[in-house]
Amino acid sequence: VQLQAFGGGVVQAGGSLRLSCVVSGRTSNSYAVGWFRQPPGKEREFVSAITWRGGAPYYANSAKGRFTIFRDNSKSAVYLQMSSLKPEDTAVYYCKARIESQDYWGQGTQVTVSS
Repeated sequence: VQLQAFGGGVVQAGGSLRLSCVVSGRTSNSYAVGWFRQPPGKEREFVSAITWRGGAPYYANSAKGRFTIFRDNSKSAVYLQMSSLKPEDTAVYYCKARIESQDYWGQGTQVTVSS
C-alpha cells in the first residue's frame, strides 16, 4: 500500500488550496483516511478524517468551517479542500490510511501561507 499526497504550495492568507491523497496497492476502499500536519518546530497534529463510507467527517477545531474533506472511491483518492487559509496553517501536510489496523503514511506536501 502506498499513499501519495500532493497539491501543496504557497498561497496568500485568505486563499485556498486543495490537497489530494491517492492510495494505491489496495483493491478495496474500505479504509479510513486522515489528514495531519506538522507546523515548523511543532509536533504532528490531526486535521481531518473521513471513513470509507464517506460518512460524517471529523475535523480539528482549527479546521472546522474552513476545511472540507471528501473522497472519491472510484479514484481511491481523498481530498482536503482548504479555504480562508491563515499563516498558522503553514505546515507539511500528511495523509494517513488505516487499513486492517495498520497505518500507512504519505510522504507529505508543504503548504505555506504568507501574510
